[in-house]
Amino acid sequence: MLAKTEERKQQKAGGKKRKHPGEDGGRREERKRKGGEEGNTGQGDGGKKRLDALSVGYFRRVGERLSEGFEDSEEREMFVENVLTEVKGKATLVAMDRTGSITLQRLLPLSSPDQVGEVLAELGGESGSEFKAVCCDRCGGHVVESGVRQISRWTESSQKDPSAATEEEGEEEEEESCGTLEAQVLSLSQIVRDNCTEFIKHAHGSHVVRTLLHVLGGCLGPPRTEARPGTKERNTAPQLTDFEIPNSFWYELKNLTETLMDNINLSVTDAVASAVFQTMLTVCNRKRPKLCKQLLKRIMEYLTSRNAAPGVSPLLVFLKDQASSHLIETIIQLSPKSLLRDLYKNHLKGQLVDLALHPIANFPIQRLTAASAKYKLFLRLFDELVQGVEAILAAGHMGVIVQLAESCAESEEKQNEMVQCLLCAFHCAEPGSRHVNCLPLFMSLLTYEVYYHSETAEGNIQTEVPLTSICYHGSRLVQALAKFKERSLLLSSLRTLTPADLLTLASDPAGSHVLQALITTSSDKGRGKILKRLEGQYVQMACSRLGSRVLEAVWNSASVSQRQSIAQELER
Repeated sequence: MLAKTEERKQQKAGGKKRKHPGEDGGRREERKRKGGEEGNTGQGDGGKKRLDALSVGYFRRVGERLSEGFEDSEEREMFVENVLTEVKGKATLVAMDRTGSITLQRLLPLSSPDQVGEVLAELGGESGSEFKAVCCDRCGGHVVESGVRQISRWTESSQKDPSAATEEEGEEEEEESCGTLEAQVLSLSQIVRDNCTEFIKHAHGSHVVRTLLHVLGGCLGPPRTEARPGTKERNTAPQLTDFEIPNSFWYELKNLTETLMDNINLSVTDAVASAVFQTMLTVCNRKRPKLCKQLLKRIMEYLTSRNAAPGVSPLLVFLKDQASSHLIETIIQLSPKSLLRDLYKNHLKGQLVDLALHPIANFPIQRLTAASAKYKLFLRLFDELVQGVEAILAAGHMGVIVQLAESCAESEEKQNEMVQCLLCAFHCAEPGSRHVNCLPLFMSLLTYEVYYHSETAEGNIQTEVPLTSICYHGSRLVQALAKFKERSLLLSSLRTLTPADLLTLASDPAGSHVLQALITTSSDKGRGKILKRLEGQYVQMACSRLGSRVLEAVWNSASVSQRQSIAQELER
């Protein structure tokens, strides 16, 4: 119970981050009238009854029972049926109550597709018009999403027990089992199309649209959870699972995308709507590639046709906007070579360094650098970006530099130029004796003078400085450089580190990845030299959570004689 109380507190805190205009006022009114059993939900659809206290207690106990599990499927099915009987007639109240919503979300995956369809049918009403109020509710939206996701199981009835009925009977049961749920998904999509603007701009309703796009396309990611304050969601790409869909979904997906394209203007002005368009493109790219190419072309035509200053591409404005830049990132990631070439030639040529220095626009530039790595276009991007490397470093936009190095590794082009550019940027290119100091500088992202506390530009360092300040982006940069054809500079620098520095490197969250990458990509001779430097440190490495992982990688890549040497040291 205490755990559940904490969970509810977290969800309440998370909900505050996603208020919709008009919602807070409704809740204030609700608190004023809290003495009664009725209150306004604050959704703008009129007064709604609240779930009574007895029912809330019942669904709380249902949740506790679900946590205990069931001995067999028969017991589970009977329990689910009994609970859904209690839900019948007040599904909307249950779905829009915090406790009821959480319980229903857990119950629907245990229900049959037909049972899920019946719940959704009640939530939508006879015409489906009631879906809007439920979907745009903070609690109800989660229930609708959970219900819609169950369409991925529409073929399970025929697969569970094929011997229990004839083939014809099995097909009839499958169609019947899917029929209600399929109809409700299509009904929901129709309501979304009829109220597209309200849905895609709504903080909660937009998530239902995104789930609907996944379902109509036949691919699902993990269920959505309430985001906790302070968590970062950028650059997270959940793994999608494909499933078979009814034929009607193919046509409905096309209809829904057409309706969304009629509201393309919202994709560049509203961050919530922009996320819906990103989902649309991602799903279509995975399941309907031809449709995706058409959508990409149409969106780009829209973006490039907006008014801008004479001689300035409107894309430069959109790239610097919080909402539209995310959409452009997705477009770049999914675009074919021809679209990328046109994007650079007609809109971005000569502007890359300025965009890389911008706090928002640098992210789409990273995506463009990554997407162009497999084309000759990358050579032109590199020649332009490399001129501003030191300025980009000074701006702290290390993601651009890291991606540039990773694209060099992938394309196998411009690698020597990249290394020389970094040596100059970190002030260790001249004199040549400073080359061996490059690894600590790259990992810490500090120039030679700052790292070694040297104010002079001549001569070698006078004292050794212990390895410090290994940072995330520095680690990623060196890992990318470790994939280059020529790695002698990094390995020479690694061999100058003291055994204590190597132990620090192996035990550091960011540094351990660097050491592992350098060891596993080295030749047998080079690896032997590194392992020679590590002698005497293996026991301490083995006792470290991160160091033990490096040691495991060392062991897997070591020769028989090297393994014997390591084993002897560990046995002492």
